[in-house]
Amino acid sequence: MRVILSHTNLDFDGFASMLAAKKLFPDAALVLPSKLSAEVDHFFAIYKDTFPYTRNNHLNWSVVTEVILVDTNAVERTGNFHEYIPEEAEFRVFDHHPESVGSVKAIESQIEQVGATITLLTERIRSANMELSPFEATVFALGAYSDTGSFTYPHTTARDLAAASYFLEQGANLRVVDQFREPPLKEDQQNLFQILLDEMQTESVDGLIVCIAHHEQTFYTGHLATVTSKLLQVTGADAMIAIVTMGNKTFITTRAQSERIDLLPLVKQFDGGGHHQAAAANVDQTSAVLLLAQIKNQLHHIILPALTAKDMMSTPVRVIAPDTTIETASKMLYRYGHTGFPVVENDRITGIISRRDVDKALHHQLGHAPVKGYMSRNPITISKDTTIEEIRELMIEDQVGRLPVMDGNQLAGIVSRSDVIRAMHGKKVMNFSSLTGSSVPMKRQLTQTMRKKMPEDLFQLLTMIGKTAAQINMSAYLIGGMVRDLLLEHSNEDMDIVVEGDGITLAAKLQEIYGGQIRTHHEFRTATWKHPAGFKIDLTSARTEYYDFPAALPKVELSTIKEDLYRRDFTINAMGICISPDEFGDLLDYFHGYEDLNQGRIRTLYNLSFVEDPTRILRAIRFESRFQFEMDEQTADLAIQSANNLMSVSKSRQAAELSRMFYEENPLASFERMRDLGITSFILKSKVSNQLIIKRIKAMNGFKNLFDEVQKPFESHIWLGYVMMFYKDVLEESHHIEGYASRKYERKLFYDVLRLIPLVTNIRSDYSISDLHVQFAGSTDEAISVSCSHLLSEHTEMVKNYLNRRASISFELTGQDLIREGYTPSPDFKKMLFDAACQQLEYPESTKDELIQHIQSQENKE
Repeated sequence: MRVILSHTNLDFDGFASMLAAKKLFPDAALVLPSKLSAEVDHFFAIYKDTFPYTRNNHLNWSVVTEVILVDTNAVERTGNFHEYIPEEAEFRVFDHHPESVGSVKAIESQIEQVGATITLLTERIRSANMELSPFEATVFALGAYSDTGSFTYPHTTARDLAAASYFLEQGANLRVVDQFREPPLKEDQQNLFQILLDEMQTESVDGLIVCIAHHEQTFYTGHLATVTSKLLQVTGADAMIAIVTMGNKTFITTRAQSERIDLLPLVKQFDGGGHHQAAAANVDQTSAVLLLAQIKNQLHHIILPALTAKDMMSTPVRVIAPDTTIETASKMLYRYGHTGFPVVENDRITGIISRRDVDKALHHQLGHAPVKGYMSRNPITISKDTTIEEIRELMIEDQVGRLPVMDGNQLAGIVSRSDVIRAMHGKKVMNFSSLTGSSVPMKRQLTQTMRKKMPEDLFQLLTMIGKTAAQINMSAYLIGGMVRDLLLEHSNEDMDIVVEGDGITLAAKLQEIYGGQIRTHHEFRTATWKHPAGFKIDLTSARTEYYDFPAALPKVELSTIKEDLYRRDFTINAMGICISPDEFGDLLDYFHGYEDLNQGRIRTLYNLSFVEDPTRILRAIRFESRFQFEMDEQTADLAIQSANNLMSVSKSRQAAELSRMFYEENPLASFERMRDLGITSFILKSKVSNQLIIKRIKAMNGFKNLFDEVQKPFESHIWLGYVMMFYKDVLEESHHIEGYASRKYERKLFYDVLRLIPLVTNIRSDYSISDLHVQFAGSTDEAISVSCSHLLSEHTEMVKNYLNRRASISFELTGQDLIREGYTPSPDFKKMLFDAACQQLEYPESTKDELIQHIQSQENKE
């Protein structure tokens, strides 16, 4: 026999979960606990005859073989039912509470962190294609609404909302939900409420208000949880703890509404349980007075450390002088992506100028005026220790968007509304104007990963660079593609090191100690150090970049590691690994690149990224192809919106991305993605149908596969051949294509294709391999492949056969062989050797003697 049980003091989530379990396991008996919560009790007064349940005293417990436990995973929480359950009975558990020491061992256990247990069981019901009656949907909705605080509690998940949507589809009555979710207090409960309110003590713990009330009585008053929740609402405290002795038992019920409070550690000391912000325990033979003293001593354990201005602030702070013009301030706001600047005079903050102030002044044609005439004076400041709660209060009450952080008389940082929002909501919230990241990065320790995945000499080299940087008071970080590929377990030995300091100074120090050569770039304060063992290491000063106009080359200023990472193209490339001794191996992840890497997501760091550098759109497509990732919805939208800026990008800069896209990645997938984003028309001037381009690329891939099979892969300049597939007529539109061909081999391929197009056009079906050799002997495999693919030549297979033959044989005869045969060196040697090559192509098994005989026979004919 099966039974369905839940916890004592049954709430709506427990009750709804019991009904759902009954639906999934119809042969099981639903056994209600002896105590119900106030809201369920209120509901039962009307509806208890509408569903089947079994009373405890009507059940033969000796024949119970299986217990289905819902909304709890500890059998002791079912009241005295655990005393009746046979030892050999098996358990099946559905719950959303954390497991504990008292959790049962089950044959099936689904314990997941969702807002309500009914969510888990509803997902099973939907998977089984079972429908709900309107009554069931209403009860289930009561469970979801109650246990998630109408979907406002922090533990609420998207799955809970999906379940609620399903309940409405199935006919849930929200009027009933609203009516029973919070029932009024009965007279005895009102009396207890008033007593606890009068006895309440208020404790301030690390900036949070915790109210504690205790009372002792000889009789039982039910639904202390409801009374405690009402007290929390009335007082507005961050947490409420009610301790009430009723006869020989003392009940501890706790509620909280601050995420900095975790009540579970407190109630677990008394063998209780529940949620982090709603937990309870029962203690026998101990008075409320004694428990009050114990709990007061433990309050510091329930408070999580306060998030302070020091944790959130941006630093160093960019400031401007009072005489800075409005126009200059506007350019600086755009340059740095800020929404305002402190105004400083003689090392003292005199005001704050916001973007709104600047925009108003510009609107009135006052760009020439100094900011001191438009700034907000006597700014409110905070200290490093000011808590987020205090900061939030200041911003709301005084309507300020940024607060300078002072360390004594010195400006230490600044906290903006964006910093507060990110601190409150973490990675789940996106700032739609900019993704400036966390002030404190997500950190993971990767030393062991580095040891395991990196060659030993590379690992030791990074260690050595970090130690050398520390000796001259610099912090050094491995950044960029090598970090990304380390986490993806891809090989990459391109070492990019960023230092908070001067990269050239570090390079000089490394050369002084270990030798090697350095090449410096003073404009960017970067250097390349060539280690004596052959390693090439790029050493860069941490810097920030800004763009004077879209598609311009960036200008740079020295900065911090955070701002250096912020200038990167995508979050997956904006991670760093500290190689300084004190924090060696720590992953710095201000912008949640690690999560994006795990989710296979390409995401920009800020909304103007593609506007400032449109070639990043092409790079995003390349990374999608390389890693089988996908741009997130916002990044893809930004790519589409910014695609027209590619028209402003020089062909040489476009070529830098297109060359890697079409040589290193999948050309067909890359084109199809470019087509889907609608960007091809902003790069290529020719109007060619997508179907024709796809056919040409597939033809090119056919040639590529041929040469891969004979282990003669295309050279890197083949990328230009793929670009040619986008043009209707390469002869007529050669002036558009030529701008992409900046290197020697690219230009050779370009001119070879122009020469070959007419030759390929004139191939006849009766051509022999030697006839084709006459046409193509001086041309590269790449040029021939591009020409045939662009024309979609009907003789492609014939040309492939020729190229395969040409690639597979080694031409035997040389000039020395002719001399040994008695021939005198002359210009005729070239023709004789060419005839021998044609003969060998026709008859690959020909020996050197047979080729000599062929030459002699050709001479006799002449």
